[in-house]
Amino acid sequence: MIFTILLPIVFVFGIGFIAQRLLRLETQVISKFALYILVPFLVFRTFYEQSINVSYSYMIIYMLGLCIAIILIVNILSKVFGYSEQQRCGLVLSSAFMNNGNYGTPLVLFLFGVEGMKIAIVLMVIQQLLMSTLGVYYAAKGSPDHDGVKAALKAVRRLPMVYGAILGVAFNLLEIPLGNIKNGIDIIADAAIPTIMVTLGMQLANITIQKVDWKKLSTALTLKLVTAPIIAALIVLTMPIDEMSKQIMIIMAATPTAANTTMYAIQFKVESQNVSSATLISTIMSLVTIPIVIFFTMGV
Repeated sequence: MIFTILLPIVFVFGIGFIAQRLLRLETQVISKFALYILVPFLVFRTFYEQSINVSYSYMIIYMLGLCIAIILIVNILSKVFGYSEQQRCGLVLSSAFMNNGNYGTPLVLFLFGVEGMKIAIVLMVIQQLLMSTLGVYYAAKGSPDHDGVKAALKAVRRLPMVYGAILGVAFNLLEIPLGNIKNGIDIIADAAIPTIMVTLGMQLANITIQKVDWKKLSTALTLKLVTAPIIAALIVLTMPIDEMSKQIMIIMAATPTAANTTMYAIQFKVESQNVSSATLISTIMSLVTIPIVIFFTMGV
């Protein structure tokens, strides 16, 4: 059953990968189209339709707790191995942020259906906020030419899905009817998942591995694919939330390195080869590790 679920996901990633290899499309343009147009409508619809309750606060605690725990482990390992500030920040980018957008949300949709995807989308928004604050902060902190706090604040202001979430919550709480425009929103929102999946395949096709520090890479992969889901399980098992939410949170934690971290690493010139390698190789290795996590989490 697990491989049956993963097969269509891998197929879509593969189509994006092959298309990029053959056509050499402007991946950045397509990625921006998905991030700035399609995904905000998907996020708006989710927050508009979903009841706002205390479970949101537990999702925030989970995401913050997981991210901070990984960063603390990276700080300890950096001291032990004598890594420089740039190397430490590169390792944070490689291991602390999950790909729960392009990868995790479609996976949850196939595993749990529409109800599960609603939870995944909320987690995706929180993750994007973390990447645009902590992620950009560490990317800029590892670069001698940028100020981490200023770069992070600038990134948050330019994150459209946050505005989609705010509007969705506002329309929800004020009970503002959408009328026939809801059909138009549905059309755009439904295009988001397949587009971001194809985009990930295209982004992976653009990654070239030239020189890799295998010691740092193996550390990043272990933290991302093994340690993260274990920490996630320890965090969520004590939370008073439903079983499906717990399962989704653990599975999301097992997803590979977020593709956006590669963009940050290149932009701020922070260990770009190692971060890119972590994104590509963790995505490939997740085809083995995620079925194991799903098996122990769901027993299927």
